[in-house]
Order: sequence, then structure tokens, then C-alpha cells
Amino acid sequence: MTIDSRRQLLKVIKQRKFLNKDFDGFKADLFEYARVHYPDRIKDFSEASLGGLLLELAAYVGDVQSFYLDHQFHELSPETATESRNIEKLVRDAGVPIVGASPAVCNITFIVEVPVSPGSNPPIPDPNALPIIYASTFCTAQNGIQFELTEDIDYTDTDRDGNLIAVQQISKRDANNNVSAFFLSRTEVCLSGFRTTENFTVGSFSAFLRFTLSKENVTDIIAVNDSLGNKYYQVEYLTQDTVFQTMLNRNEDNDLVKENMMLIPAPYRFISETAIDTRLNTLTFGGGSAQSLTDDIIPDPSDFALPLYGKRTFSRFTLNPGNLLQTTTLGVVAPNSTVSVTYRYGGGLSHNVGAGSIRGVQNIIIGFPNSPTPTIAAAVRASVDAVNLTDASGGDDAPTLSELKLRVPAARAAQSRIVTKEDLIARVYTMPSNFGRVFRASIRSNPNNPLSSLLYIISRNGTGRLAISPDSLKKNLSTYLNQYRMISDAIDILDAQVVNIQVNFIIVIDPTFNRNLVLQNVIARLKQYFDIKHFEIDQPIVIDDIRNIIYNNQGVISLQSMSVSNVTTTPATGTRAYSNVQFDVQSNTTKGIIIGPPGSIFELRYKDNDIIGSAI
Repeated sequence: MTIDSRRQLLKVIKQRKFLNKDFDGFKADLFEYARVHYPDRIKDFSEASLGGLLLELAAYVGDVQSFYLDHQFHELSPETATESRNIEKLVRDAGVPIVGASPAVCNITFIVEVPVSPGSNPPIPDPNALPIIYASTFCTAQNGIQFELTEDIDYTDTDRDGNLIAVQQISKRDANNNVSAFFLSRTEVCLSGFRTTENFTVGSFSAFLRFTLSKENVTDIIAVNDSLGNKYYQVEYLTQDTVFQTMLNRNEDNDLVKENMMLIPAPYRFISETAIDTRLNTLTFGGGSAQSLTDDIIPDPSDFALPLYGKRTFSRFTLNPGNLLQTTTLGVVAPNSTVSVTYRYGGGLSHNVGAGSIRGVQNIIIGFPNSPTPTIAAAVRASVDAVNLTDASGGDDAPTLSELKLRVPAARAAQSRIVTKEDLIARVYTMPSNFGRVFRASIRSNPNNPLSSLLYIISRNGTGRLAISPDSLKKNLSTYLNQYRMISDAIDILDAQVVNIQVNFIIVIDPTFNRNLVLQNVIARLKQYFDIKHFEIDQPIVIDDIRNIIYNNQGVISLQSMSVSNVTTTPATGTRAYSNVQFDVQSNTTKGIIIGPPGSIFELRYKDNDIIGSAI
């Protein structure tokens, strides 16, 4: 190509810019483009002219396209997404379970009165009158919240020495001062929530049937059965065709190991998903028909051996240990049947009732394995009472969109195993809500064991204040984490220490301002700063942050004094109950930073009483 032809080609190519993204930028470049390349066509580009109209229309289209391009790009990331549908998809893709409000866990003591065994010396409870209180018995708290018994209470249980496990206490004596009856008490775990059953009709076969339950905040799918006698199992994903089932341990060591675990096939299975906007659960069943169900059994392990067929070498291969059934469907559903779904729903901070709020049994399911007389059975049944000696805790409101978005990075990094501290934190916060919920968690290295980590946790009570997590929640957490941890690692679950604090300050106010109004504004901002949602375990307090909050209020001239002190329950605090942790603030303040004990969290418990301010 000659030099002249190249010059002619360059003249044909019109210069274009691709850096504009707003209306004004598009309009300015379009105007310059039209002025340079079409100077003899249109010369009037004012707003009232046809040329101005064409420029603004083109700029408007470019501006709209640029806006939606940026918007769609932002919706690809959980950190910047704003639409609830996109957030829900990103959260699900990351493996973060979307749950509703979580129930409270409570240890409830069940008490029965049993007569003395005739002729026994020393007197013992009558073995024939010992009852079994079955699971699904529920009690009701003063605020109307139901607590359901999760396991049977067998008052005939004995230890290895043959003594009754139930705590015994004399309840009655006859005229001769001989013992005539005993109180027997046992404490078991109860979950808050309400139980209901819904039925759905399955007509002719349709793949991946979906049924939406009518109640919000479903915490547990108790049972799913159809009218043909088939039992459906809940799985994490429909390709998971086996589940673990617990069976009562009948061996001699059943006092240490109550249940055994076995692997069973799950041809009838479903998944449960919670909508992020309505908090309603939808059950999705398998894509196969039960009429074509074959070979849904656990195969011989030798069938998985790789046949080489004369080869001397072979490459790496992938193996899914969760997929043991040799089936061609993602689960099956029985056509022309009625599916019955029994589930528990309800939860929230209001379920964290205080000690003594539960009195009596609302609906008791009781049996007598040794067949006493009807009179004795009726008397024992009428004597059943229940009380919670400790607070119910673990209940929490449904996580917000912001909280779910913050869990995405940790869940993506976890990848179904616990290797790093971030993996462990992600697993703690994503434990199924029906086992209770941890409000805050923190991890420290164990100085005595390099392969062990110290996991500090804390929960909240019904008023939203910090409370020690119940032992049952810790057991559930231990069981949950054990399936994800590496075999060489150990995790010690400990209670976080709650350090209650009090803030005192004196400010100087401009005489031209209303003194009371300025003081109220300062206290209101301090209340917001000390909201427990803003604090984590092992998070220090920066004194200058408090001072800046006080200074940055109109009308405040100076801060005469400000101090942070530890507060515990004393006669001076009246009916206000604080943590018993004693903490010396001054000796633990370094460079203007208050550092708490290892595994502790600061709490300004009573905002109306623990922020003490005055103005001069």
C-alpha cells in the first residue's frame, strides 16, 4: 500500500471516544463529532433545534445504557448487590443457608409425684408408677411461646449401680411420719416454636414438584410422609442420595452413647429453601417417578473398584463420597398420593424467656411401661409439673440482607471444611437455626496445644442483652462442627466473658444553646455507639472514639472529664443484673485503648442507667 492510499484511509476513519459514561459527556462528544465530521449538514445544535434534539436523544440512550451496565455489574457481587432477588441467588450460590428466625433452647425440669413402693425399706419410688414423658409434650411460657420436648424422659432409667437417674425428693409423709411419696425430677432440652401439619396432593407424575408451606420462619421439617407409606428425607441437594440416621443404642455402653449412626439410602428425598423476602419455605422433591424406582440400595463397595482392562497406568479420577446410590434420577416422588408435612415454625428474641416463665405442662404425652393401677396412673399424670430454672436463650431474629451478604465471603472460603479461622467462624454462624444461634464468636490459639483452638461464644436473652450460651447449644455446636473439622484438629468451646461498663462524663455547653437538649443529643449518640450489635468478642474500646462522639455535637464547647468504669451487681445497682466479671479499666488501658481479658466482650447493659452525663 502506497503512502497516499494510507493517508486516504486515515481520512476515512473517524475518531471516536469510548470514555464517556454520563449524559453531559455523551452530549459534548456527540456535538464535537457532528461539528467536525458534518459541518455543512446541521449547524444549529441549540436545545430548541432539531440538531439539539438528536444530540440529547443519543446522549440519553447512552446514559441509560451506561447506568444499567454499571448496575448489572454491581449486582454480580454480594458486596455491592442491592436487589433482593440477586442477593438471594448470590447467597445461595455461596452456600450460605437462608433461614428465618431461630428458636430458643431451654432446659426445663419436669417433676412428677410417685408413691412409695409398698413394703420397701428404705422407702423407694414405686417402680410400677414410674412414667415416660414422650417427646412432643409442650409447655407454654407466660408470653404464649410454646416449648416442645425434643426427647423422651424415661423415669425408669438407672445408672450402672441400679439407682434412678431422676433426682428424688420426699414430697409426703403419712400420719406416722413415714415417707409416702417422692418428687422425681429430670431436666431435658426443649425447643421453642409451634408445630403444625399441612397436606399436599400429588396427581400424575411431574418432575421436581414444589410445595410452599404457609407459615413463616420454619425452623425444622419434622416429618414428610405420603399416603402410600413412603418416608421422604431432607437433603442438602438432590444429588445426595444417602442420609445418616440415628438409632437407639441397645448395647451396654448406652449410658455413654445414647444413639448410633447408620447410613441409609434416600430414594424419596427433598430440599427445603427459604425465600429471602417472605421467609416462607418451599419443598422441592425429586425428578423421578416412584413407579420406575429400581436399584435404590447401597451397592457392594467392590463395585466401585476401577477396572483397568489390561492397562498398566491410569490417571487421577474424581470421586463423590456422598453419591453411593447407582440411580439415574435425582430422587423420586410417588404419584397419585397425598404428602403430609409436619414442621415446627416460629422464633426470635421474644422466645428467650426468663427463668421461671414456664410453669406447668400444656399438653402432656405420658405412658407407663409397668402398667400401674388406673388410680395411681391418673394421680401421677395429674402431678406432672414443669419449670425452667434457667433463662431460655439462642433465639434470634431472622438475619437481614446485610448480615447474609457479609457471610458470603467466609462461606465461599470454607468449602465444606474447616482449615482456617475464617472457615470456623463461617461454620459457627451457619449452624442450622433449629439448634439455636450464636450471637458472637471469636477464636484464639490454644497456648497449651498448637493443634487446638479456643472458640469463645456468647448468645442473647429475650431483651437483646448478652447471656451465657446454654450447654445444649454448645453440644449442638460441637456435633455440628465435628463433621467439618480436620481429623488432627481440636476445638474447645468456651463461654465468652461479659464485661459490663459504665460511662461518666461532664461537658461544658455554649450558653446560647439549650443545655438539656444538647445533653440529650450527646447521650443518644453514645447509646447508638454502644449498641451491642457494634461489638465483637475481643474488640477493644478506643477512648478517643467516645470523646469524638461527645465533641461532635453542636453546643459542646469542651469535655471537662470522661471515664469508663466496670460495673457489677451490687446493692447500689438495685434490680439491675450485671455480669460478675470484675475488670480494672485503668490498669488495662494502653495508649488510650481499653483491652479486655482474652475471650471477653464489652457491653453497656442498661443504656438509660449506664450512661451518666452532666452539663455545666
